[in-house]
Amino acid sequence: MPLHVLQHPLAQHVLTHLRDKTTKPVLFRTLSYQISLLLALEATRDLATVEKEIETPLEKMKGRVLAKPLVVVPILRAGLGMLQPFPDVFPDVSVGYVGLERDHQTAIARSYYCKLPPLAGARVLVVDPMLATGGSAAQALTLVKAQGATEVGFICIVAAPEGVDTVQQAHPEVPIHAGVVDRTLNDRKYILPGLGDFGDRLYGT
Repeated sequence: MPLHVLQHPLAQHVLTHLRDKTTKPVLFRTLSYQISLLLALEATRDLATVEKEIETPLEKMKGRVLAKPLVVVPILRAGLGMLQPFPDVFPDVSVGYVGLERDHQTAIARSYYCKLPPLAGARVLVVDPMLATGGSAAQALTLVKAQGATEVGFICIVAAPEGVDTVQQAHPEVPIHAGVVDRTLNDRKYILPGLGDFGDRLYGT
């Protein structure tokens, strides 16, 4: 599936301030919300709808409502910084959690937590702000598929080409929605130019 890079002037504005090392955690959280909302709307542009008859104050009419439940699955802990726009915007969203922690020596993720709602028949969106090596994303996508998800997407704020390649090789049918694709990874597997450790900057730790 194709890679979708967010094309919006506000996204460019927000990304610049997210990258700025002088941006404090309270503003960082606000900016994370804003770009996550834009990504959430973009990634759900093709949600299926069904016809529903309603009555306005003046007459009956046929409108359309969402056809399938939506499940959003943040990868802990940084993924929590992208979660809030989904329950704010979507009426019947369910939330699952996958805990994956990257070993800073090997850059390999290990799973330490998983709690998911029923996924069969739902649109499932896995969210994690930084798609670096792609290991965590690929692992999380494998996990949700194993739990019955068949319609899956991945959303991130900043991606590296290496991470995009990893996910596309492991899960070629999964669309990736990214705020931006950066240049490369450094020798510590951090994205360049990137914005540093997203979780640390989000929570000030």
